[in-house]
Amino acid sequence: MSTLSALEQALENRWGALWARIAGKEPVELLDALRRECDAQAVVCSDQLVMVPNAFDVELADTVHDELIRRGSRVGQVLTDSLARHAERRGYAWAGPLTVHIVRSGHVPNGRYRVASRVMQHVSAAGFQQQPNPA
Repeated sequence: MSTLSALEQALENRWGALWARIAGKEPVELLDALRRECDAQAVVCSDQLVMVPNAFDVELADTVHDELIRRGSRVGQVLTDSLARHAERRGYAWAGPLTVHIVRSGHVPNGRYRVASRVMQHVSAAGFQQQPNPA
């Protein structure tokens, strides 16, 4: 691990610890759950290529969602950035553009959150170009 990567990891850990003290343990637990989901779904395609899903869905229990929103947290962006750094450290390749979608759910089994992943194909801008009208 390079010195810069080690420093980045140390700063991320400190930031996570501070966030855990301020907002409870959910954000740190969410990040760990996202990392585990990413690692569990990794597919080795070749010696040089390990693909991971690019779309992650995080369902938050009503109380957890309300707490994060009340504090004005940008939890979606923070989780996305942290997950991107995790994948970079592991040498993973995304199956498309990375997204972390956070929604409120009244049906979360453990009462806090649920994380799932999938491959969401990239939509090309070429598909939206107007086709010439046939004459």
